[in-house]
Amino acid sequence: MNRITTLLTTTLLVPLCLSTAFAKKNKEAGPEPTHADVPYDTYERTKLDFWQAEGDGPRPVMVFIHGGGWIQGDKSKRDSMAGWLEKGVSVAAINYRFTPQDPLPAPVHDAARAIQFLRSKAKEWNIDKNRFVVTGGSAGGCSSLWLALHEDMADPDSEDPVKRESTRVQGAAVAGAQTSIDPKQAEPWIGPNVYHDMLFCSVGEASIEDALKNYDKHEASYREFSPITHMTKDDPPVFLSYKSDLTVPAKSIGHGIHHGMFGVKLQEKSAAVGHNQVHLSIGGEYATKDYSNADQFTESILLGK
Repeated sequence: MNRITTLLTTTLLVPLCLSTAFAKKNKEAGPEPTHADVPYDTYERTKLDFWQAEGDGPRPVMVFIHGGGWIQGDKSKRDSMAGWLEKGVSVAAINYRFTPQDPLPAPVHDAARAIQFLRSKAKEWNIDKNRFVVTGGSAGGCSSLWLALHEDMADPDSEDPVKRESTRVQGAAVAGAQTSIDPKQAEPWIGPNVYHDMLFCSVGEASIEDALKNYDKHEASYREFSPITHMTKDDPPVFLSYKSDLTVPAKSIGHGIHHGMFGVKLQEKSAAVGHNQVHLSIGGEYATKDYSNADQFTESILLGK
């Protein structure tokens, strides 16, 4: 099992956006960060860890965005970074605000700000601004795809030097990621078991019933923060892995919110717009022939292998 696949947690059932429990920490902690708990914005949770790799010239960066439905989780819930450091890839892991307290756009715009902050540290931390891959499981994967597919948010005229930096990345490698958080788009693809807390907490509602009742109020946010909305021909390549069960309707909430149909639909959109760089690892007809796993995909972008 490759590193990206292991990022996908099992069912993330969280009662009414209030739970703070999360998956157990990975067994191998790995090396201590070169820089720990660095604030990249002014909020309590907007902090990141950075592991600086050695090597000739500025180093590429892999940015890990943790999962948890934008409701819970922590940057410590990750695989060891040692393997990437040995390859000469620097690594960042970020925390971000949670939607029960700070609905969209908070967690996704936090991730974008983290990318800009890292680029602002390019000289100090020996970072190659033109070699970034984002990765994560579940909601972290959703944020990663959004960054890969969304137009650049850089503001060259900003008084804040961080905001002048680009939010664009060169690729995304994700597991169990949602390509749409719009319940009226995702439910026909997957069935009612797609109605995970993520879909209603993200817009500040206490239940899916409330979110659907107030859908007109939230439709713009649902569309904006669904990665599939932003897919265009000039977007970078992405790699999505899912468990192989494509049964529809989904069998459970955990199955539904991480369903492979999210990836299938993004691949269809990619073909429709002439992008044709969505690589799926689901099994059967949806097994990419270009890469054996997500690590190989990531190395091809960051190290040219």
